[in-house]
Amino acid sequence: MENITWIIAGVLVLLLVWVISLYNRLVRARNYMQEGWSGIDVLLKKRYDLLPNLVETVKGYAAHESKLLQEVTALRTRAMQTGSVEEKQVAEQAVTRAIGSLFAVAENYPDLKASANFQQLQADIAGVETELERARRYYNATVRDNNVLVEAFPSNIIANSAGFKKGVFFEIDNVAHRDAPRVSF
Repeated sequence: MENITWIIAGVLVLLLVWVISLYNRLVRARNYMQEGWSGIDVLLKKRYDLLPNLVETVKGYAAHESKLLQEVTALRTRAMQTGSVEEKQVAEQAVTRAIGSLFAVAENYPDLKASANFQQLQADIAGVETELERARRYYNATVRDNNVLVEAFPSNIIANSAGFKKGVFFEIDNVAHRDAPRVSF
Protein backbone atom coordinates (compact mmCIF):
# COMPACT_ATOMS: atom_id res chain seq x y z
CA MET A 1 0.00 0.00 0.00
CA GLU A 2 2.85 2.35 0.81
CA ASN A 3 4.41 1.87 -2.66
CA ILE A 4 1.16 2.80 -4.38
CA THR A 5 0.98 5.99 -2.34
CA TRP A 6 4.48 6.94 -3.42
CA ILE A 7 3.71 6.13 -7.06
CA ILE A 8 0.54 8.24 -6.98
CA ALA A 9 2.41 11.08 -5.25
CA GLY A 10 5.17 10.85 -7.88
CA VAL A 11 2.66 10.94 -10.74
CA LEU A 12 0.90 13.93 -9.17
CA VAL A 13 4.21 15.78 -8.73
CA LEU A 14 5.14 15.05 -12.37
CA LEU A 15 1.70 16.23 -13.49
CA LEU A 16 2.06 19.41 -11.44
CA VAL A 17 5.54 20.07 -12.88
CA TRP A 18 4.15 19.50 -16.39
CA VAL A 19 1.22 21.90 -15.81
CA ILE A 20 3.54 24.58 -14.39
CA SER A 21 5.94 24.13 -17.30
CA LEU A 22 3.12 24.41 -19.83
CA TYR A 23 1.71 27.47 -18.07
CA ASN A 24 5.14 29.11 -18.17
CA ARG A 25 5.42 28.37 -21.91
CA LEU A 26 2.05 30.07 -22.42
CA VAL A 27 3.21 33.10 -20.43
CA ARG A 28 6.45 33.24 -22.41
CA ALA A 29 4.59 33.02 -25.74
CA ARG A 30 2.20 35.81 -24.69
CA ASN A 31 5.10 38.01 -23.56
CA TYR A 32 6.98 37.47 -26.83
CA MET A 33 3.82 38.39 -28.70
CA GLN A 34 3.45 41.58 -26.65
CA GLU A 35 7.12 42.37 -27.21
CA GLY A 36 6.63 41.94 -30.96
CA TRP A 37 3.65 44.27 -30.93
CA SER A 38 5.61 46.81 -28.93
CA GLY A 39 8.32 46.76 -31.62
CA ILE A 40 5.74 47.46 -34.30
CA ASP A 41 4.23 50.23 -32.20
CA VAL A 42 7.62 51.95 -31.79
CA LEU A 43 8.24 51.84 -35.54
CA LEU A 44 4.76 53.14 -36.32
CA LYS A 45 5.38 56.06 -33.95
CA LYS A 46 8.65 56.73 -35.76
CA ARG A 47 6.79 56.76 -39.09
CA TYR A 48 4.07 59.01 -37.65
CA ASP A 49 6.77 61.44 -36.55
CA LEU A 50 8.12 61.63 -40.12
CA LEU A 51 4.73 62.31 -41.73
CA PRO A 52 4.29 65.97 -40.64
CA ASN A 53 7.71 66.79 -42.11
CA LEU A 54 6.79 65.02 -45.33
CA VAL A 55 3.46 66.85 -45.53
CA GLU A 56 5.16 70.21 -44.95
CA THR A 57 7.80 69.48 -47.58
CA VAL A 58 5.19 68.50 -50.17
CA LYS A 59 3.06 71.50 -49.20
CA GLY A 60 5.97 73.79 -50.03
CA TYR A 61 6.09 72.51 -53.61
CA ALA A 62 2.54 71.34 -54.24
CA ALA A 63 0.28 73.59 -52.21
CA HIS A 64 -2.78 72.88 -54.37
CA GLU A 65 -2.66 69.21 -53.31
CA SER A 66 -4.20 70.30 -50.01
CA LYS A 67 -6.93 67.64 -50.02
CA LEU A 68 -4.35 64.83 -50.09
CA LEU A 69 -2.19 66.58 -47.49
CA GLN A 70 -5.18 66.97 -45.17
CA GLU A 71 -6.08 63.32 -45.71
CA VAL A 72 -2.58 62.17 -44.77
CA THR A 73 -2.68 64.32 -41.63
CA ALA A 74 -6.14 63.05 -40.66
CA LEU A 75 -5.18 59.41 -41.26
CA ARG A 76 -2.02 59.86 -39.17
CA THR A 77 -4.07 61.29 -36.30
CA ARG A 78 -6.65 58.51 -36.54
CA ALA A 79 -3.95 55.81 -36.67
CA MET A 80 -2.23 57.22 -33.59
CA GLN A 81 -5.50 56.99 -31.64
CA THR A 82 -6.29 53.35 -32.44
CA GLY A 83 -5.78 50.71 -29.81
CA SER A 84 -6.37 47.11 -30.87
CA VAL A 85 -4.34 45.23 -33.45
CA GLU A 86 -7.36 45.03 -35.76
CA GLU A 87 -8.01 48.79 -35.59
CA LYS A 88 -4.33 49.57 -36.01
CA GLN A 89 -4.15 47.25 -39.02
CA VAL A 90 -7.00 49.01 -40.82
CA ALA A 91 -5.60 52.45 -39.97
CA GLU A 92 -2.11 51.47 -41.09
CA GLN A 93 -3.34 50.23 -44.44
CA ALA A 94 -4.99 53.60 -45.02
CA VAL A 95 -1.85 55.49 -43.96
CA THR A 96 0.32 53.34 -46.23
CA ARG A 97 -1.98 54.01 -49.20
CA ALA A 98 -1.93 57.75 -48.43
CA ILE A 99 1.87 57.80 -48.26
CA GLY A 100 1.95 55.99 -51.60
CA SER A 101 -0.39 58.62 -53.05
CA LEU A 102 1.82 61.37 -51.66
CA PHE A 103 4.89 59.87 -53.30
CA ALA A 104 2.93 59.44 -56.55
CA VAL A 105 1.99 63.14 -56.46
CA ALA A 106 5.65 63.99 -55.96
CA GLU A 107 6.37 62.40 -59.35
CA ASN A 108 4.51 65.34 -60.93
CA TYR A 109 6.79 67.89 -59.26
CA PRO A 110 10.42 67.58 -60.43
CA ASP A 111 11.58 70.30 -58.02
CA LEU A 112 10.04 68.38 -55.12
CA LYS A 113 11.63 65.11 -56.22
CA ALA A 114 15.00 66.86 -56.47
CA SER A 115 14.69 68.44 -53.02
CA ALA A 116 17.30 67.05 -50.63
CA ASN A 117 14.82 67.27 -47.75
CA PHE A 118 12.21 65.27 -49.68
CA GLN A 119 14.77 62.66 -50.72
CA GLN A 120 15.96 62.29 -47.13
CA LEU A 121 12.39 61.93 -45.84
CA GLN A 122 11.64 59.41 -48.56
CA ALA A 123 14.75 57.41 -47.59
CA ASP A 124 13.85 57.64 -43.89
CA ILE A 125 10.30 56.42 -44.52
CA ALA A 126 11.60 53.61 -46.74
CA GLY A 127 13.97 52.60 -43.93
CA VAL A 128 11.15 52.59 -41.39
CA GLU A 129 9.00 50.54 -43.78
CA THR A 130 11.79 47.96 -44.07
CA GLU A 131 12.10 47.80 -40.28
CA LEU A 132 8.31 47.54 -40.00
CA GLU A 133 8.33 44.59 -42.38
CA ARG A 134 10.88 42.80 -40.18
CA ALA A 135 8.96 43.67 -37.01
CA ARG A 136 5.71 42.47 -38.59
CA ARG A 137 7.34 39.14 -39.48
CA TYR A 138 8.66 38.74 -35.93
CA TYR A 139 5.31 39.68 -34.40
CA ASN A 140 3.38 37.32 -36.68
CA ALA A 141 5.80 34.49 -35.80
CA THR A 142 5.19 35.08 -32.10
CA VAL A 143 1.43 35.18 -32.73
CA ARG A 144 1.70 31.86 -34.57
CA ASP A 145 3.64 30.29 -31.68
CA ASN A 146 1.17 31.67 -29.14
CA ASN A 147 -1.83 30.48 -31.14
CA VAL A 148 -0.41 26.97 -31.48
CA LEU A 149 -0.07 26.74 -27.71
CA VAL A 150 -3.51 28.23 -27.08
CA GLU A 151 -5.27 25.97 -29.59
CA ALA A 152 -3.37 22.67 -29.47
CA PHE A 153 -4.27 19.86 -27.13
CA PRO A 154 -3.45 19.49 -24.23
CA SER A 155 -2.08 23.01 -23.72
CA ASN A 156 -5.45 24.46 -24.78
CA ILE A 157 -6.99 23.10 -21.57
CA ILE A 158 -4.58 25.10 -19.43
CA ALA A 159 -4.73 28.11 -21.77
CA ASN A 160 -8.53 28.26 -21.64
CA SER A 161 -8.69 27.79 -17.89
CA ALA A 162 -6.01 30.46 -17.32
CA GLY A 163 -7.59 32.97 -19.73
CA PHE A 164 -4.95 32.96 -22.49
CA LYS A 165 -6.26 34.28 -25.82
CA LYS A 166 -5.29 33.82 -29.43
CA GLY A 167 -3.27 36.63 -30.95
CA VAL A 168 -4.25 38.52 -34.09
CA PHE A 169 -1.90 38.52 -37.06
CA PHE A 170 -0.82 41.90 -38.39
CA GLU A 171 -1.42 41.51 -42.11
CA ILE A 172 -1.35 43.81 -45.09
CA ASP A 173 -3.96 43.86 -47.81
CA ASN A 174 -1.86 45.70 -50.37
CA VAL A 175 -1.00 43.11 -53.03
CA ALA A 176 1.93 45.25 -54.22
CA HIS A 177 3.54 44.97 -50.77
CA ARG A 178 2.82 41.25 -50.45
CA ASP A 179 4.00 40.03 -53.83
CA ALA A 180 7.64 39.94 -54.75
CA PRO A 181 8.54 42.11 -57.72
CA ARG A 182 8.56 40.23 -61.02
CA VAL A 183 11.79 40.29 -62.94
CA SER A 184 11.91 39.23 -66.56
CA PHE A 185 14.87 39.07 -68.87
